Amino acid sequence: MEYHAIAEKYTDFKVTKDGKPIGQLNYKSWFKFSAEIEIANSKYQVEPKGFWGTTVEVLDGKKVILQFTMNWDGNIVMKIYLNDIEKNYTFSHKGFFRESFVLTDEKGSELLMMKPHVQWRSLNYEYQIYTSEILETFEEKNILLLISLHCANYYMAMMMGMGV
Repeated sequence: MEYHAIAEKYTDFKVTKDGKPIGQLNYKSWFKFSAEIEIANSKYQVEPKGFWGTTVEVLDGKKVILQFTMNWDGNIVMKIYLNDIEKNYTFSHKGFFRESFVLTDEKGSELLMMKPHVQWRSLNYEYQIYTSEILETFEEKNILLLISLHCANYYMAMMMGMGV
């Protein structure tokens, strides 16, 4: 399946499929990685933890439902906690000039691929997101789509030296 994410006002990203809204990722400010994810009628808080902010938690109220950390090798390791089940995913950067991002499961199966496009005139990011048939069956598909978008933005900011 193909999804599209586009930045509006630098801090708000809308994810759509066939022109229909899937969810939003709203940053509180351009240089901070605190954010809010909105999917249907649910809202989740995204908060960096620790002194360096290298671990990021996604909260449903006060409950941590997802956590990710940038690894020493540049990959982002995710743990999602839903329905008393923990699943692990890896979000990684591929390529240099024709860059993309990939989300894989514990077995190394590719679940999604994201291709960023910078609109230089407006300095807005857009992403094309392609998902596998496997991901389309996951209950947590939409949260993984939106947190992958956050991870891509996090990665791009880290590479540009913006910090968190």
